[in-house]
Amino acid sequence: MDGDLSSSWEYEKFIRGMNPPRVVVDNTCCPNATVIKVDSVNKYGILLEVVQVLIDLNLIIKKAYISSDGGWFMDVFNVTDPEGKKIERPKQLEDIKDYIRKSIGEGFSFVPSQSRSVDFSPSSSDHTSIELTGTDRPGLLSEVSAVLTDLKCNVVNADVWTHNTRAAAVMQVTDEETGSAITDPQRLSKIKQLLCNVLKGNDRRRRAKTAVSMGITHKERRLHQLMFDDRDYEKSGEDDEKEHCRPKVTVVNWFDKDYSVVTVRCKDRPKLLFDTVCTLTDMQYVVFHGSVDAEGPEAFQEYYIRHIDGSPVNSEAERQRVVQCLEAAIERRVSEGVKLELSTGDRMGLLSDVTRIFREHGLTVTRAEVSTRDGKAVNTFYVRGAAGNALDPKILDDIRSEIGQTVLQVKGNSDDLKSPQESSTRFLFSGLFKSRSLYNLGLIRSHT
Repeated sequence: MDGDLSSSWEYEKFIRGMNPPRVVVDNTCCPNATVIKVDSVNKYGILLEVVQVLIDLNLIIKKAYISSDGGWFMDVFNVTDPEGKKIERPKQLEDIKDYIRKSIGEGFSFVPSQSRSVDFSPSSSDHTSIELTGTDRPGLLSEVSAVLTDLKCNVVNADVWTHNTRAAAVMQVTDEETGSAITDPQRLSKIKQLLCNVLKGNDRRRRAKTAVSMGITHKERRLHQLMFDDRDYEKSGEDDEKEHCRPKVTVVNWFDKDYSVVTVRCKDRPKLLFDTVCTLTDMQYVVFHGSVDAEGPEAFQEYYIRHIDGSPVNSEAERQRVVQCLEAAIERRVSEGVKLELSTGDRMGLLSDVTRIFREHGLTVTRAEVSTRDGKAVNTFYVRGAAGNALDPKILDDIRSEIGQTVLQVKGNSDDLKSPQESSTRFLFSGLFKSRSLYNLGLIRSHT
């Protein structure tokens, strides 16, 4: 059996070598976008791989035409830079073409992920990657970062998503003393055990698990996988309140061609195409044809899909699951709350100190992006009141005064701010008591 698989893989590599991917970048045929055409041997997951590469290049996809029926994959993307402009520099255009061609020309495979709560991946000698999933609650990021600080782990990069009472994070940490990856098995075991205890909290219905991943996966793709495995798409008590603002997703069968047709309508935002294609791929559906239009404020996506076994969606339960999973994939990245940007010199325990201050003022973090480069930390947080309501501007002023007015900047929509009419005393003192308990345990250090 192993020999058959090896022979199949070798044959696939041979076919790819005989038919390398062709990438054409055209800057003349469209007045307001750069057109990228990709032709390649068809294989499972090729669409996601191409979209993933475009996203990594920080390109915004305005339109797309997808065709992969048969043995060949053909796709056309209209893209712009983040400011909505065409890519004009010849050197950049050539670099984009070479990067796409090399990326999709390399062998790859999509392996279904395993469900987990804490996972470590020795992704490089520079850092250790930690994956977390658990029940969301106010102060969770503060507790997690406090444990890591106490264990002398410096968080150099992290992405945190929350959705439908669930939370997921992919964090890259280094050893405080060496500044490199943590490899000692006993130390990793201790970190996993303590983080599992934090993630479990009071939710005994979802037991925390640990696992070790030997592969390296795209960070945002991994977040989708973690939340999908954690079944964040299942209905909760909050769903009735959010029904009016949900994306509009439909799934109908085109019986003449044995396709299921998926349509998505929702407010446009960057990376929307990646989020939907990622979820369809993880659910083991193949997109045979499709079109995407995101040139206006509302995005429209249409996909002609079949399951990997060749069948269309064949039951009402399956149809509902596809709808729910796509809705969840779109909502995970929607940033609820006030956007705060922190920029300062990096130091050990910085994330722990900042999130502790958020917690002590009754704030909950709905999404976070943490990065460090050349000794500087650039972090983005989306925060709301601990009850999930709008944020009191006075609390925000107090937090900025404590952290530093120039260090922490307020961005985003003023609709997420409110006048201090509704008291949040209960959540404030709850956060203080919990924070003090952790401080007494030595898990949170005093702010410096």
